[in-house]
Amino acid sequence: MISSDDLYFFRTIAAHATLAAAARAMNVTPPSVTQRLKGLEQKLGVSLILRPSRQVSLTDEGSLLLSRAEKILAELAGLQSAMDDRRQMVRGKLRVLAPLGFGNDYIAPLLGDYAAQHENLEVELTLSDDPHWATLHKWDLVIFIGELRDSSMHCIRLAANRRFICASPGYLSRRGMPTAPEQLANHDCIALRENSEDVTLWRFSGQKGDCPQRIAPRLSSNEGRVVKEWALAGRGIIMRSEWDVLPQINAGSLVRLLPEYQLPDADIVALTGAALRERSPRTQKFIDLLREKLSSRPWEREPRAG
Repeated sequence: MISSDDLYFFRTIAAHATLAAAARAMNVTPPSVTQRLKGLEQKLGVSLILRPSRQVSLTDEGSLLLSRAEKILAELAGLQSAMDDRRQMVRGKLRVLAPLGFGNDYIAPLLGDYAAQHENLEVELTLSDDPHWATLHKWDLVIFIGELRDSSMHCIRLAANRRFICASPGYLSRRGMPTAPEQLANHDCIALRENSEDVTLWRFSGQKGDCPQRIAPRLSSNEGRVVKEWALAGRGIIMRSEWDVLPQINAGSLVRLLPEYQLPDADIVALTGAALRERSPRTQKFIDLLREKLSSRPWEREPRAG
């Protein structure tokens, strides 16, 4: 049975005036071309070029083979093109895990837009502030904010994200403004339980080095919006990511405290189990969209009240 290589070979012969010219085009010797041509004729049981002749002149069977070869090779090229296109198509199911608050505010709208742009895409979004690390590989993409544990997953940084402590003007007018981390022991602090972190240890660093402070929270919750609403209502001091509280700080409904001290950053990252060359188009193109939209830090654009 002849192969596609045989068809390419014969088409090259037919496109040149002589076998020697065809040999130069294929970067082989003329005797090797002659030998392979004879082998192809033996496979088919017919002569494909007229002999003896100094010019390549096709027999009727050679003309038939060339005509069919052109159609077959064109179909093969079209099939390869279709497969290449399919490889780049966004289709199938995209499974995403994201934090509750950030997922609601930023990931869900972007996923909705993304699905609307790709009619063959199915999206499954799960929101959780306490992901189970042993099962993260079941997701195509995990959006994570906080201290990244040792992980075998590939990490893509989407946006920088600092952490602040803050309180409402009303709370500060009643209880005063702390000027050092140790003074937080005399304040009402509110803790957010997320990512299995030690949420009662606020790890400040300043000009004199590290100065961690253990707080005794009067209020705590696993829901970031609840924690922020308590702070806005004057219930106490919270530690939150800037993506969440910077709009309220800019609007004046929350006040950043101890600005001369820093807390560990909590960059916004995407985690995936697949290396770049192994990722599906649906995953990689959504990562590209996240980078485009989040690297501009949309939470900085317009101040808004809580």
